[in-house]
Amino acid sequence: MLLFFSAGEPSGDQHAAELLREMRALDDEVRAVGFGGPRLRAAGCELFQDLTQHSVMWFRRAGGALLYYRRLYLQAADYFREHRPDAVILIDYPGFNWWVARAAKKRGVPVFYYVPPQIWSWARWRLTKMRRLIDHTFACLPFEAEWFQAQGCPTTYVGHPSFDESARHAYDEAFIRGLAEGGPLLTVLPGSRDQEVEANAAILHRCVERVRAAVPGVRVAVAAFRERHAARFVAKAAGANPPAAESGDWTVRGVEALPGRRFYVGRTPELIRAATCCLSVSGSVSLELLYHEKPAVIVYQINPFAYWVQNRFRRVKYITLVNLLADGGLDDSDLRLYDPRSPRADRAAFPEYLTYRDRSEDMAAHLIAWLREPARREQAAQRLAALKRELDWEGASRRAAQAVYQAVHRVRGRAAAEPSAGGPSRSGGAPSH
Repeated sequence: MLLFFSAGEPSGDQHAAELLREMRALDDEVRAVGFGGPRLRAAGCELFQDLTQHSVMWFRRAGGALLYYRRLYLQAADYFREHRPDAVILIDYPGFNWWVARAAKKRGVPVFYYVPPQIWSWARWRLTKMRRLIDHTFACLPFEAEWFQAQGCPTTYVGHPSFDESARHAYDEAFIRGLAEGGPLLTVLPGSRDQEVEANAAILHRCVERVRAAVPGVRVAVAAFRERHAARFVAKAAGANPPAAESGDWTVRGVEALPGRRFYVGRTPELIRAATCCLSVSGSVSLELLYHEKPAVIVYQINPFAYWVQNRFRRVKYITLVNLLADGGLDDSDLRLYDPRSPRADRAAFPEYLTYRDRSEDMAAHLIAWLREPARREQAAQRLAALKRELDWEGASRRAAQAVYQAVHRVRGRAAAEPSAGGPSRSGGAPSH
């Protein structure tokens, strides 16, 4: 069985890697090629390009990368023409992945979407494209599975792989024990993409300053995805240059690049687990925060024009997946953004702020309360624990692999039964068990 993967974000790279590992556990002859990142390569995929180095958001940035992505599209199209894999598996990353799907469909290659794009939240006009290009969707969230199915998109709900990935991570216990020494720990999660870090660094910095002024003895750790993200954060937050440091310092000891804040690279899981509470940019990391039952404030800073655009197109109340799950899923009867003073504010598991203004005072108030009052922090953690039990996502990667494996074999069986279904033979077979 030959599979073509396409995953662009660091989180998508991890989801794809877990899926491939589980599929190869079913059948050790499964082969994989395509686009992804270091985790997918480590799982055994032959990568044509590391897309995690080129994550693109917002229209003007995507436009600047058009020629780069067109070259990759042509590379995929050539591969489909010459090799015709058994299936293409897309992981999130709408935009480029639509191109990959289009190239595959031209060659009659089945296209599956695993961790599908959240078109239910703001881009529902893409449903026509979804129906035309995607043979089957493997949904990770219960409400999105229901929504896709109701819109005429064949869908199987498998659960989200984030819990499996967090459970599987090899935590550095000695590092975590070291973090436990001292006062309460606030972990800051500034995002895994350059533009996220740049857009949110200033408001994160202001929020941390408010917390440090109100809670003497609080320690602050910033979890950077790469060293350049730490440097961008420091430059945007305080207009300063990060101190010179050896590469290992960022990972092992952390670098005090701003007063009272140590920056670490590649230590996100440990810093979340060790934290008293967290301050995070919106993204899939919210599911990791849920796994660790860690109270957190979520923020996403955008410019006024982007705020106006999202107001016109957003079709969900929350920007945080965990809040959608906590408040019953999709409901477009009330699209007002989270407000800490609203009677409905307690329906959100995480206080969240999608804003173009400075909301650092509101953000800091939640963190200060959790740091000062253990009972309020414990109450928030218990609510997250209850939601985690309700979702019951353990084993989602294995369920997804079984569902994808069966779907590929169904397609292969139909193709073999058709008189015109000739073409090159493919490797693979039935599972050994």
